[in-house]
Amino acid sequence: MEIIIVEDYQKMSQQAARFIAQKMLAKPGSVLALPTGNTPLGLYRELVRIFKEGLIDFSEVTAFNLDEYLGLPPQHPQSFRRYMHKHFWDHVNLRPESCYIPSSSPKNPEAECSRYEQLIESYGGLDLAVLGIG
Repeated sequence: MEIIIVEDYQKMSQQAARFIAQKMLAKPGSVLALPTGNTPLGLYRELVRIFKEGLIDFSEVTAFNLDEYLGLPPQHPQSFRRYMHKHFWDHVNLRPESCYIPSSSPKNPEAECSRYEQLIESYGGLDLAVLGIG
């Protein structure tokens, strides 16, 4: 494991975006796990910037979100689906059918977790997971 220490949030976002871009260039069909929240906003801005500069292509990428609020409709302003559209998906060429989020209203939440895990496995697992610590 390599630990990279940078000066500030902006540099962290840039470094993380470069790391993801390198992985995508090495494997265009990368399978990514992506978070929501305040911390990844800078990362998403950087990935969008790099995409708009024509340096990376998301058309073969598959994206799995880490989670979703249980019981919150997908169109709700605070849903993670809306967050991802607003901050990332709508700004790059990810195919809608390649963007996955767990169901927010499953009849059986445990079965939904199993279904989601099996879906990830059907893509060969994750190539890269973006996670926060702390």
